[in-house]
Amino acid sequence: MKFNGEIRVPATRREVFAKLNDARFFASCVEGVSDLDEIDPAHYTATLETRIAYIKFKFAIAVELTKIQEPDEVVARAEGAPLGAVGRLTAISAARLREEGSETVVAYDIDVALAGKLGSLGQPVLRSKAKEMEKHFAHKLRAAFVPSGAVT
Repeated sequence: MKFNGEIRVPATRREVFAKLNDARFFASCVEGVSDLDEIDPAHYTATLETRIAYIKFKFAIAVELTKIQEPDEVVARAEGAPLGAVGRLTAISAARLREEGSETVVAYDIDVALAGKLGSLGQPVLRSKAKEMEKHFAHKLRAAFVPSGAVT
């Protein structure tokens, strides 16, 4: 399944790139991520816990940053196995940044492959969950650039 979209952020491209390239900050924007460990600057492991439809999943995730072109693009590959369930998650994501006036537009493409129990849920259910996660991520990313005391 492929997902794509754009997130507008009230900051310069360099500022947004720096935040997206900060693994701890990035992980804090993804709902359900915990236990982030840096293996080296391009490799991380984490736990992702989420509910999709009626099933709760907990994944052991390994992330590799495969391309970093400052301040324009970040490409990552993530692989994970649900803990306690049969299946596999593989995702390749690319984020391209461009400035438009006083904002930065983060255009993203995500290609996700799901196998096992997870893959059996169906695209409409998975698309709905992806949209929910996108809204959470966009809110957290934008909030990082709002002056303290301002209302988001």
